[in-house]
Amino acid sequence: MIREWDAMLNGASSVPEERWHAARDLAEAKGFKFIEANELLQGPVEDIVTRVEAVGAGSRKARLQAASALLGTTPPPKITVTRALDLYWELTETDQRGKSDDQIRRMRNPVIKAFKNFVDVVGDKAVSGISRDDMLDFRAWWADRINESSCKASTANKDLTHFSKVLKRVNDLKRLGYDLPVSGLSFKEGRKEPRCPFSTNWIRDRLLEPDALKGLNTQARCILLGMINTGYRPIEGAALLPQRIKLEGAVPMIEIRPDEREVKTDRAIRDIPLAGVSLEAFREYRDGFPRYRDKPGLSATINKFLRGNGLMETPKHSMYGLRHAFEDRLLEAGVDERIRRDFMGHQLSREQYGNGASPRRALECISLIAL
Repeated sequence: MIREWDAMLNGASSVPEERWHAARDLAEAKGFKFIEANELLQGPVEDIVTRVEAVGAGSRKARLQAASALLGTTPPPKITVTRALDLYWELTETDQRGKSDDQIRRMRNPVIKAFKNFVDVVGDKAVSGISRDDMLDFRAWWADRINESSCKASTANKDLTHFSKVLKRVNDLKRLGYDLPVSGLSFKEGRKEPRCPFSTNWIRDRLLEPDALKGLNTQARCILLGMINTGYRPIEGAALLPQRIKLEGAVPMIEIRPDEREVKTDRAIRDIPLAGVSLEAFREYRDGFPRYRDKPGLSATINKFLRGNGLMETPKHSMYGLRHAFEDRLLEAGVDERIRRDFMGHQLSREQYGNGASPRRALECISLIAL
């Protein structure tokens, strides 16, 4: 009876999908599965009679609400594409826990872009009314852009993936039961270009040349210098809190932890010893880099500066090449694979045993290649 009362209260909602779910709950509370009227009419008359008899007594409003639920006349909600995206954020709120504001922004923006593109091409249609032709029109719009060489197939595939993922999740968690025509739409992608590592000579003779980085703001400059001998991801360096920068003792180091943000994987949680220009950079900024902590713009700022000052080794290089160069130098120095993967935060290709190298041994390995 309490379940019935709750369902009837929810049925008074002004939100269509809440009223529809309330009708389903009310039918189940009375011992029936909610079946839409058109489908119910195709079944045996006895089933309809049983449902009518189960409406029960009560006020006229209560009887009408129960009849609507039991006889399937409550209309299903017309959830538009943009409404589906709003519902998706509500339904996946727990997935966002542990992420920083900037990480949530980075997660949301590509999805928002995909939905904007669909609405621009097809319109803000009801999800139940999206046809295969609508999806093919969206795909054709992307095909035109790919053919004009204004974007890559991978960019189009991300849009298609984000759009279909959201609709599927909402359809599933809201138990809408729609047959979504969103499969088999991806484009064939070409070979993915690997990131270009900077050569040791280029780092030493160009990037570390006196005054080469003088025009770059000091926090961005120190994050870049810190990356040279640690190989951390730029966002990992920018996110470091003061207590994670350990400069005292025999082995100065930084600690990558999920502080106020989510790390990429469990293996990304690691300690990296400091040496060379990276150690000097953190001595200059012992408290980390508040200008870029959980804020956008770091990579764009550094890449723009390097390109504008002739400090990119080739047009295909980016700041991230310093991370790849770090592992190349470790490999050239003969550093064990387990230690390299521990520094990089990469998964092992086998079962992990033990804690890895001691801090002192890890510093010895870094010192072999430190610039």
